[in-house]
Amino acid sequence: MRLKPMQSISRSSQPQQAPDQVEVTLLLSGGQEYTLSVHTHDLLLRQLFEVVMDWEGKRARRLFQIPIQQGQAMLVFPCDRLVGLITNPPLIVQQPLQAIPQPAVLPEPEIIPSNVVQLEQFLSPTEHQQLLDYAIQRESAFVSTSTATGDLLHRQSVVLYSFPEFLQLMTERIHSVMPEIFARLGLPAFPVNQIESQLTAHNDGHYYKAHNDNGSPDTVTRELTYVYYFNREPKQFSGGELRIYDSRIENNFFVKAASYKTIEPLNNSIVFFLSRCIHEVLPVRCPSQKFANGRFTVNGWLRRA
Repeated sequence: MRLKPMQSISRSSQPQQAPDQVEVTLLLSGGQEYTLSVHTHDLLLRQLFEVVMDWEGKRARRLFQIPIQQGQAMLVFPCDRLVGLITNPPLIVQQPLQAIPQPAVLPEPEIIPSNVVQLEQFLSPTEHQQLLDYAIQRESAFVSTSTATGDLLHRQSVVLYSFPEFLQLMTERIHSVMPEIFARLGLPAFPVNQIESQLTAHNDGHYYKAHNDNGSPDTVTRELTYVYYFNREPKQFSGGELRIYDSRIENNFFVKAASYKTIEPLNNSIVFFLSRCIHEVLPVRCPSQKFANGRFTVNGWLRRA
């Protein structure tokens, strides 16, 4: 802290010489005051200003003992009685700049990557063609899909819930690749209680907005989701990519992060990922709007025993 006399400007625009003495009026609690003359470099003047500027009361308590009446008397008061100062001429108090506290920066939430495994040529060419013919021939048996919340705009597609002619084939083939899937996902093997399956068709304008597959009491045992893609060649649709979001933990729940992976619906391939991951099916564009030209999947879930 430095005390600097305030300079006034004369008509000649030259600053006046700073005085050596300054009159200081001590304002004490209870309305009392006392004026004395102090040299501008007197330690007493600095101590008085330090007390007045001690807003947080961090300085040690002190007792002022100031000689007055040419040393014939003593003005004594504790520092906490001093509430203000009046100086003539005025003094400017210059303090060293103090660092402004910065708000605490919270750490960024940890991003948990969504691991995905995609296997190509999952079925033999004959099995793939037989499944495709089967789905196309049963167009009239497909029904509109729904969601647990009943939101009709959250999902647009059609589904065949029962296809026993191919259910055993898909179940056996999935069981056969599980050791590889566990290893590539970095998961410890778990006993599979059930493999659920449904046959879904997406056509022009169909989609499935962001969701996870084990967020309700009746789906909580779903551990892995799988999607098997099959379609006519050459492909007659575009879009329909599977977008799988990375995760972060918020209030002890997994929620989607801003980052994601996009999986192409590659013909005769199957994708595996954790059922807790938020994912969506991007809109499909099929100009012909013919059922046979759409995007077909066998999709389902592996439940932990």
